[in-house]
Amino acid sequence: MDGVPAQRRPGVAEEPVALRFGVLGPVRAWRGGEPLATGSPQQRALLAALLLREGRTATAAQLIDALWGAEPPSQALAAVRTYASRLRKALHPDVLVSESGGYAIRSVGDGALDLAVAQDLAADAEKARGAGDPGRARQLLGRALELWDGEALAGVPGPYAETQRVRLEEWRLQLLETRLDLDLEQGCHAEAVSELTALTAAHPLRERLRELLMLALYRSGRQAEALAVYADTRRLLADELGVDPRPGLRELQQRILTADPRLAEPSAPATEPPAPPVRPAQLPATVPDFTGRTSFVTELSEVLASAEGRVMAVSAVAGIGGVGKTTLAVHVAHQARSAFPDGQLYVDLQGAGPRAAEPETVLGSFLRALGTPDSAIPDSLQERAALYRSVLDGRRVLVLLDNARDAAQVRPLLPGTEGCAALVTSRARMVDLAGAHLVDLDVMSPDEALSLFTKIVGEERVAAEREAALDVVAACGFLPLAIRIAASRLAARRTWTVSVLAAKLADERRRLDELQAGDLAVKATFELGYGQLEPAQARAFRLLGLADGPDISLAGAAAVLDLTAEETEDLLESLVDMSLLESAAPGRYRYHDLVRLYARACAERDEHPPSEQGTAMSRLLDFYLATAAGVYAIERPGDRLVDHLAATDRPGLTFPDHASARDWLYTEANCLLAFARQCAGRPDSLRRAIDLLWAAHDLSESGANSREYEATAKALLDAAQQVGVAQEEARALMTLAHAHLDAGRFDMADREAEQVIRRAREAADLLPVCWAHNARGVIALYQNRNSEGEEHLSQAIEHFRTLGDRPGEASALCNLSRIHLATGRTQSAVTLAQEGMEIYDLMGNSMRGANGRYALGMALTQSGQLDAAADRLLEALAVFRDSRQRLWEGMTLFRLAEVDIAGRRFPQAAANAEMALTVLRGIGGEWRRANVLTVLGRALSGIGHTGRAQVCWQEAVRVYEELDSPEATEVRALMTPLRAA
Repeated sequence: MDGVPAQRRPGVAEEPVALRFGVLGPVRAWRGGEPLATGSPQQRALLAALLLREGRTATAAQLIDALWGAEPPSQALAAVRTYASRLRKALHPDVLVSESGGYAIRSVGDGALDLAVAQDLAADAEKARGAGDPGRARQLLGRALELWDGEALAGVPGPYAETQRVRLEEWRLQLLETRLDLDLEQGCHAEAVSELTALTAAHPLRERLRELLMLALYRSGRQAEALAVYADTRRLLADELGVDPRPGLRELQQRILTADPRLAEPSAPATEPPAPPVRPAQLPATVPDFTGRTSFVTELSEVLASAEGRVMAVSAVAGIGGVGKTTLAVHVAHQARSAFPDGQLYVDLQGAGPRAAEPETVLGSFLRALGTPDSAIPDSLQERAALYRSVLDGRRVLVLLDNARDAAQVRPLLPGTEGCAALVTSRARMVDLAGAHLVDLDVMSPDEALSLFTKIVGEERVAAEREAALDVVAACGFLPLAIRIAASRLAARRTWTVSVLAAKLADERRRLDELQAGDLAVKATFELGYGQLEPAQARAFRLLGLADGPDISLAGAAAVLDLTAEETEDLLESLVDMSLLESAAPGRYRYHDLVRLYARACAERDEHPPSEQGTAMSRLLDFYLATAAGVYAIERPGDRLVDHLAATDRPGLTFPDHASARDWLYTEANCLLAFARQCAGRPDSLRRAIDLLWAAHDLSESGANSREYEATAKALLDAAQQVGVAQEEARALMTLAHAHLDAGRFDMADREAEQVIRRAREAADLLPVCWAHNARGVIALYQNRNSEGEEHLSQAIEHFRTLGDRPGEASALCNLSRIHLATGRTQSAVTLAQEGMEIYDLMGNSMRGANGRYALGMALTQSGQLDAAADRLLEALAVFRDSRQRLWEGMTLFRLAEVDIAGRRFPQAAANAEMALTVLRGIGGEWRRANVLTVLGRALSGIGHTGRAQVCWQEAVRVYEELDSPEATEVRALMTPLRAA
């Protein structure tokens, strides 16, 4: 094998040789995973000619014509024979065979040639599309296109290779057009714009690509750019070929002009069956022991059954907590499923908690469940509600809105179309929900209550002690949830009799006096489970409910309870078993909103000493601060912030690497920010809460939690200003200034940073002074106040050096580099950025080192060192993506587009700018978006898409004018030459 034939035993056939060949790129061959030598370009041309004949014999004359055309050399036949002999030795005598004076490639298995694999995939894709499965067709075409490795038959000489190269490239483009068409059918409009922009630049006369680009832009809400593409195409065709666009392109332009509503929907070919509509089935499981409520079930079922002839049927079920509203609604909804064949939607609106679900968030979830792609879901509540009603039009869908806060929360979630219905549960009667059928759900009758108790405990045990069982359900106030909890406890304790449970419940000290009054009925229900807890369990139940947040981690709970992780897990799992706590995910726990309220009431009533509540909260704050500081130190080695944070009495978690530290921060983001906001009301915790927010600044800068971060910063600043401690106020101002700077609200950030300097100096707290000067320098740069910016950054450098904060010094040096760039001092800008980057690298600070590379890339771009600039920016981009820093990822793509423009690589510049717009969507602010639009316009102008360029610049000018930014004048100057042309 591999050139050394093994000895054969008589009568035993040689094992087949596993060979693979490639022609969709350089002509190559492999045996297994090992590449084979395919010889000179002419020898590879011979191999390609044979492979492309798919096993058919090629005569010597045909091969000579393929390699040399009409003027072959005198020894052409001998050369062909020599090439064939060499290939036979390299491959196998059974693979390249001689017959009838010619040659053929035989004895290779299916899938041995990449072209054949691509043809099979394309055929399968066509079948899938014809069968109404565009998603699979799109996947198969993607796999086919991935087989290309550059130009087909690359470097292979001869007229035959050239003809086949042209054929294969045309086929590749056809496959690409089909895949892009499927992208648009699947709703991936925004994602397709970047690829289509580059393709139309590479193939400017290919009208189908232009048509797809127009459609993608239109469906992305960019109508003006779509029309500009048509104008650019018409002008190009007239100039280059003297023809008009084909009728299909002209028709598309007219449909865009008239806003044809059919264009807004992906349109498959008429021969394809429509994709089956998404039919959500989100109803929770109904309880198997549902009991009683016969009249209510009948009443609600009749209302839902009337949905077909009404604009919309709405039933609102109200009652105290624990009365069984959700159980009844889910049971009725399951019975009515057949009347709503297009699906059932469900959401818990968390109306009884401190932060109810936002309607726009719920609408986003509903739209996804109904098959709407993320790219088509608008941002505002009004637009989402309108799209939601449009999607439901013509469908028969049941919507179950559970645990609503009030009518205002519910109204945007109502379908509003004939054939649909909504079922709402709430603790409040929704008298202001127009047209709703209101149902007030009361406690169970004694018979219903006893029946439910019997189903859970068992007929035999209840029959033997019927009177005791009646005493139990009466002590539960006939409240279904209370009965279910009591019965479940009894069912789990085989040694207890019903009389034992009845005797326990007879003790009124174990129940609240206000059993039937408002929320107290809910508390009485949970008192049954709480009264059965061991002291350690009861303490855990009380204390873990104190902290705000959607859930709590095992490590966080251990901090609250001041126990080991093992002890804490045992307690929490026992509470899960008793239905007083839920297991949200492995290692994470949460309360139902009503149970949390009850747990807090227990803490107020039972915790001794009362100060233990504050102590438990303090332990959790110490845990969050110490762990966040550890993450900050891992992400930013050498940064002195961790040395200037408030001291903690409890250690945090430790992490083996950057990835696990970063995962903790983003996993805990919602809990951490909610708890920090809660600490705004505790003066003794305020300094640590502010420092926690500062250490978690990545949550703002990444864009992932920027709104929550900003809201928390505002709450902490309000609290700090009320307390009046200069250091706390300065640090809270610094966190808010960071948030506003990240969001592009520069004037606000500048005012806050100015106050930071004043208040921090009063407190002799130098670190906020450093960062405030650094921030003000950046803001001054953005606002073209370069002298002022240089002064601030020089002071920042001086202060950072005083503190020995090398990463802070590097940050200010990199920002000062940008001031030098803006004022024409290019060489010193390169030097400063290089110095900053080297400090970061010396400290091992990879994430901030990416910021240094970003600054150096900008300076190198302006100095004309474009390759080096691109290298630095690509290094930065990789780090920002790995660190989940969306803001900096988008800005780095923007800077790469600037490098591409400087190098006159306009198609690549357009692609990078489009990606930057996508990444920065919703973060970074309007000023940064206008900067990207300006560069995108320059790239589009460079590839001849002047109409689209004008649209981009017009939008950029509008933003700059709204912000009163001087860049508006520069962009108008870009537009003037195009208008003159």
